Order: sequence, then C-alpha cells, then structure tokens
Amino acid sequence: MLLIIICISVQNCYFIDWMEEACEFRSWAELIPDALGVIFTNLSLQERVTVIPRVCKSWANAVTGPYCWQEIDIKDWSNRCQPDQLDRLLEMLITRSCGTLRKLSVSGLQTESIFTFIAENACSLHTLRLPRSSMNDSIVEQIAGRLSMISFLDVSYCIKIGPYALEMIGKNCKLLEGLCRNMHPLDTAEKPHQDDEAYAIASTMPKLKHLEMAYHLISTSGVLQILANCPKLEFLDQRGCWGVTLDHMFLKQKFPKLKVLGPLVLDTYESDGWDDFSDVSDSSEYLAWDFVAGGMGEYYVDDSDSYDGMWDDEARLDELQFGFYEGIEDAGMYWPPSP
Repeated sequence: MLLIIICISVQNCYFIDWMEEACEFRSWAELIPDALGVIFTNLSLQERVTVIPRVCKSWANAVTGPYCWQEIDIKDWSNRCQPDQLDRLLEMLITRSCGTLRKLSVSGLQTESIFTFIAENACSLHTLRLPRSSMNDSIVEQIAGRLSMISFLDVSYCIKIGPYALEMIGKNCKLLEGLCRNMHPLDTAEKPHQDDEAYAIASTMPKLKHLEMAYHLISTSGVLQILANCPKLEFLDQRGCWGVTLDHMFLKQKFPKLKVLGPLVLDTYESDGWDDFSDVSDSSEYLAWDFVAGGMGEYYVDDSDSYDGMWDDEARLDELQFGFYEGIEDAGMYWPPSP
C-alpha cells in the first residue's frame, strides 16, 4: 500500500513516500488531476496562481481545473490592486471554475461588465460577497434574476444601491438566508433615519436567518418590521444603529432564539471592515504582485525536467502572467525544482 503525503509551501515542496519494500516506485504525478485540485484548494491564491503552475506540467494542468476554483476568495488581494487588474484576474479564475463556482468573495468591483460576467456564471453560486462595490440599482435589476441560487449575500458599504436594489434581490433570491448590509460610519453620520431598506428587507426576504445592518440609518420601527416578517431570524447585528431602541425583555419573550448585537459598539468592528486599509502596509503576509501582460504559460522550467517545457493551451488563459517577488530581482530562478 502506498501512502503519499504532500506538503506544499511557498518556498519548498516536500514529497514524503512510505512504501512497502516489495512495491515498485510510483510517480506522484500519477495522482489524478481532480485529487490534486482538491489538495491545492488548501493553498493561498498567490501559491495557486504563481507557484503550483511552475512545479511541473501535470500540476499546471491540475491547477487550471475547476476543482481548484469552486471557492474564490480574493477579497484581501482586491483591496490592493487596480480595477482593471482585478477584473482580468476575476474573469480568469471564474472561467477556470467552468460553471462550478459556489463561493465568491471580492471587494471593490467597479465596472458593470464584471457584475454581468459574475451573474452569467452564477448557476452554482451560493455565497456572494461584494463589499465596497460600485454597483447601482440599475445593475442589480439587470443581474438579480441570474442570482436565484444565492443563499448568502454581502453588499456592505455599497453606497450606490438602495431599497429598490434590495427589493430586486429579495424578489429574485428566494433562497436567501443571510444578508450583510453594513455601512461605513462616515457614510451615515449626521444623516436622518430612513427605514426604506428595512421595509424592503422585511417585505421580500422572509427566510432570513442572519442579518447585518451595522451603522445603518434604521429606526426602531424598521427593525420591528423586520422581526415581524422574518420569523426565522437568528442573528441581527445593529451595532452603531443609534436610532434603534429595543427592550431586551421583549426580545427574550417574543424572539427567544434571536441574538442581537448593538446598538452599542463594545468591540472593534469587523475584521474585514472599513479600518482594514490602515493595516495593509504593515502586513508581511502578502508579497508584492506584478500583474503584467504576457503568456500564462511562460513559466520558468528547469533544464533537468524530462518534458520540453511547452505547456498546454489550457494554461494560456487571457494571455495573463502573474509574477511576485520578495526583494529579489529574478524570482523565477528561485522556484523550487520539480521533483
């Protein structure tokens, strides 16, 4: 029996094989692409895009398959790049998913075309996080019909949408159980209370179990309307909603399963909230990325490899090349050699 444990990191690839003495050596490359793809999902975006394709041809083929891209989380990276670069990367990764995309998390989308592209590939999409995006009511109206499978949606800090967009979402996303509609404190400071969005939620999203509306301009009336029309609600975040006053005894008696946060803010608000940008420059976890035009298949190849280094056409998606570096001039020369 052969047990193969594959340990992969950014700098090194270690391959440890335990085999019975009578067994003949088998190449790890014989592992089926789908299995490799599942393993690669445990790696970071940066490793999957820039390291794994450079190891060998079979891994490059596996990492471009759909098993690696059923869940795409580029929210952290999207906070650090230009809009056109973000659109191109997102289109490439969604294309790789081949219609199997289940979860997508990305921040700061700005172009109408990318929202349309996401909707066109949302047949299997269940979780969609689009915080700080520039979609408006018109865009939401156009794409909401294609998001019918969505069960969790995050449109926090999207200041260009309003109650009409939420109504369109509620009417088309019948499976919706979770909604994040948090706002930036500076976007709502000194503005009058408005319950239009609360009423849109209450009238179109009866299956909600999780609702976040931190720093929103809602009043007590709006919250009570939501509670009355969303009987399955289990969690309500109303931190920073200073116009809301709820009696705790009333909540305990009428909604015993409901957990309510706020309006008093007792802790740092959201790890992925508005203050994340202040920590970007101090983080050593993320290496600088250089996103340039080029061939996705133009990888560094060790001369000792048995193959000729010519990669399949499937790896040349959108003629893009990603390079990342860490204080060295020629990062390609430092890739771990193929086994």
